[in-house]
Amino acid sequence: MPESLPSPVVPAQFQTFLAFDFGLRRTGVAAGNRLLRTATPQPTIAADSAEARLAAAEARVREWQPDALVVGVPFHPDGASHENTVRARKFARQLRGRCGKPVYEVDERYSTTEALASGARDADAASACVILEQFLRSLP
Repeated sequence: MPESLPSPVVPAQFQTFLAFDFGLRRTGVAAGNRLLRTATPQPTIAADSAEARLAAAEARVREWQPDALVVGVPFHPDGASHENTVRARKFARQLRGRCGKPVYEVDERYSTTEALASGARDADAASACVILEQFLRSLP
């Protein structure tokens, strides 16, 4: 049976978000808010190790001071999980532990395809925008 993520229940006080499109070498980043329901690409994190990636993400959280974080979780088209699903969820858990902020997971199937179709220069940051805007549209 395909795995999927439940719809998020986000308290209204969480207004600003920082989103991450997890990757082993490049992690896209986007910032956005609930009021406008839009996301803005931020410089992509380039890191070859898990610790370097987490440290860079933590620095972004300190810089932006968002109310909550969003992490894209990839699935196969049929909804099945794979190695990067596990890695992205681990990254989300580590962010939650290190930053002490709520972390919402978003099914990111096709976000890279949508980002590439947009013609963006930085596909990773554009994917993070797609993930965050999808999340923001899901909020009441």
